[in-house]
Amino acid sequence: MSLTFTLDPAVTPELRDGLLDLWADVTNAGGAVGFVAPATREDIRPELVRSLARLAQGHSRLLVGYDEEGRVAATAFLTFNTHRLMGHWLWLYTVMVHPKHQGRGYGRDLLAAAADAARGIDGIDAIRLGCRSGLGLERFYTSCGYREVGRVPDAIRVAPGDDRDDVTMLLTLR
Repeated sequence: MSLTFTLDPAVTPELRDGLLDLWADVTNAGGAVGFVAPATREDIRPELVRSLARLAQGHSRLLVGYDEEGRVAATAFLTFNTHRLMGHWLWLYTVMVHPKHQGRGYGRDLLAAAADAARGIDGIDAIRLGCRSGLGLERFYTSCGYREVGRVPDAIRVAPGDDRDDVTMLLTLR
């Protein structure tokens, strides 16, 4: 089976709860999505509320991948630049695939769906994303067509004595 992707789904209580569950499950499986395990839904809720507010304000778009049972299985936020000289590219944030679905190519499918969505937005020529070093994410994103364009050593402190590089990746869409 493959995931079914929807851009800009209606934000219902079921979607909100599905996003919280996904974010907590990915975090607690060791995913690099802005938190460090252990994290609860309540730890994550304020960040999700901020992300949903950006949607409501028109600053972001939401891409959701649903599994065969209709549950939230993957997601990414496409966030526009507000700087007048950088409006031709957008950020991809909170790229997640549920741990039980990993290893099936769904991450690649999610990134391809995000690129297709970005291509459908007038004036967007590229996607940037940031990732944490130490997990092999740079290799994965490179295999999906992104290239590393920047790195800040030790910019992310996962725990005392465990600093990681903040890596910027770019996908040119044209």
